[in-house]
Amino acid sequence: MTNNDIFKKLRVAHKLRDTDIIEILALVDFRVTKSELSAFFRREDHPNYVECGDQILRNFLNGLIIHLRGPMPKKGEQPKGNPTTKTNTKKFNNKKNFNKSKSKKD
Repeated sequence: MTNNDIFKKLRVAHKLRDTDIIEILALVDFRVTKSELSAFFRREDHPNYVECGDQILRNFLNGLIIHLRGPMPKKGEQPKGNPTTKTNTKKFNNKKNFNKSKSKKD
């Protein structure tokens, strides 16, 4: 499987348009034009087909992480989700319904 195939599959899986991909690449300061981008999604036998390099795919994946999760917090900052807050967890008592059938002796 080539980088172009991976790029295409990610594009379809995340329902991304060309403008979305350009914005995602801009998140990691990687500029690409719409025509350069469309060359990656062409068939291999097309005259304008361009092979997607490792650098482009790597930058897209890094940008996709930022797009989906948000930027990494700077050192000393708490993430936006605030995972340090305690959640109300209930203890599950699995012995409650275990071995309920009792044999009756007459």
